[in-house]
Amino acid sequence: MTQLYERSAQTTRGPSFLARFMEAAHMPLIYFGSILAALVIWQYVATNYFNPAFFPSPSIVLTTAWEMVLSGEIFVHSAISLQRIMLGFFIGSAVAIPLGLLMGSSRYIRAAFEPYTEFFRYVPAIAWLTPVVLWFGIGEISKVLIIVYTTVFIVAINTIVGVGNIAPNKFRAAASLGATPLKMFLYVTWPATLPFILTGMRLAMGNSFATVVSAEMVASDKGLGFLIFNSRLWMATDKIFVAIVCLGALGMAADRIFRMLIRRFAHQYGSAE
Repeated sequence: MTQLYERSAQTTRGPSFLARFMEAAHMPLIYFGSILAALVIWQYVATNYFNPAFFPSPSIVLTTAWEMVLSGEIFVHSAISLQRIMLGFFIGSAVAIPLGLLMGSSRYIRAAFEPYTEFFRYVPAIAWLTPVVLWFGIGEISKVLIIVYTTVFIVAINTIVGVGNIAPNKFRAAASLGATPLKMFLYVTWPATLPFILTGMRLAMGNSFATVVSAEMVASDKGLGFLIFNSRLWMATDKIFVAIVCLGALGMAADRIFRMLIRRFAHQYGSAE
């Protein structure tokens, strides 16, 4: 009887502290182990099979990155690119969310705007680089507009899909309780659509980071895209790799912050994972 009680107590106590610690450390070990393995393979391949001028090793890239950190050069280029990305991303989202909600809620508005959203979302932002520079000049406006263009269609399409996925019974239930159109939007449409909007925004942010490289390659003297383009002319592949790593790191950081904000302020509307 005592043995049975002890066995039962062990089961109800759950896993030990060591087991919980190992479980918590499990994923970070795999995560960082994967990065370390990739760096080792990169170092080996670059050192043994390539000329450093064509494919620099991680040690060379790290040395160049440290020099650029000390000179402050990498911070200037990163800050300029991040500013352009965030500005274009937020303006594009601010335009796309109302547009998507209207198109999803009204078939007449959708019929009016659908030819344009369906046409332009298949035209890549890079195709508009030359016309935008000719129309708006070589300043910040043209670069931000390219990122706005990239953002709008992804967020709008996801928003339309979100509105279309709301069960009709939810609207009927709200109407039967006497909900006004405003309350219908605030308590039915918006909460049900928000997970789709947030997913669209995360996808659009990734595309914005990709687009900024193209936008900065034309008529720009600062930014990570300019750094990649300018380094290509001088065969400074180590600087190209530094810029690529910076873009990826900034993108990952921006996505993590975005997910953290979703978990903090909008967790009740859907998962941020």
